[in-house]
Amino acid sequence: MIKVGCVQLWHDDKETNQDRITRAEQLVDSAADCDLIVLPELWYVGVWSYDVYRESSEPVNGEIVSRFAEKAKKVNAFILAGSIIERDGNSIYNTAVLLDPKGNILGTYRKMHLIGAMDAREPEFFKHGEELVAIKTDLGVLGLSICYDVRFPEFFRKLAVNHGVEIFLHPTAWPISRLDDYRATCQVRANENQCFMLSSDMCGYNRGNPFAGHSAIIDPWGKRLASAGIYERVIKAEIDLSEIYQARQMLPLLKDRRLPV
Repeated sequence: MIKVGCVQLWHDDKETNQDRITRAEQLVDSAADCDLIVLPELWYVGVWSYDVYRESSEPVNGEIVSRFAEKAKKVNAFILAGSIIERDGNSIYNTAVLLDPKGNILGTYRKMHLIGAMDAREPEFFKHGEELVAIKTDLGVLGLSICYDVRFPEFFRKLAVNHGVEIFLHPTAWPISRLDDYRATCQVRANENQCFMLSSDMCGYNRGNPFAGHSAIIDPWGKRLASAGIYERVIKAEIDLSEIYQARQMLPLLKDRRLPV
């Protein structure tokens, strides 16, 4: 059994980035009994804070990842440090960073699908990522995604079929106006690929926009093992990867596919 946790962080524009970093560290401490901990998307700056994206960017080995590398060592857990604004030369990316219990960076994923609809402006600032990222760990094969990616089923199908992913990690900053979409797509991505899904969302408000909350840990049948509401908290669950292969034996969805990925 693996114990996993999702941190759901409250956003208040009156706070500084440093305030949020400190509080996120405290929430990770409260999940110290977990083997794997997931933080949300752009949690320290706010996804709608476009005007401070550039000044809030840093290289992958910058302050935020370094602090959570120390935290990973302290709590002896794998940590997906949500996503950060990665600066690489003159470009910035929305990048998820996975750390191991020794504080090493195991892998990074640059968000592939950038949303430029419904008042979102990501393509104006970020460069698109180009590669799927699946990472073999002692816990299983982890597939990295960020927020809007979940609307693209082929992305997750490729991770499951071509890369052997067993657990989808999904930091997000989803708006409450599309809460039903968020809940449905996460459950479907888990269920149709018969994988576990750990989705960590924001809550609170950013530039007047309310976040959805409702972070979730979902099993291969699409069942929610743990779910948050609209306030800050850490959700936890124990998962057993053998349930993936039991589900696939009972209902061989991937085997019965007729179309290639």
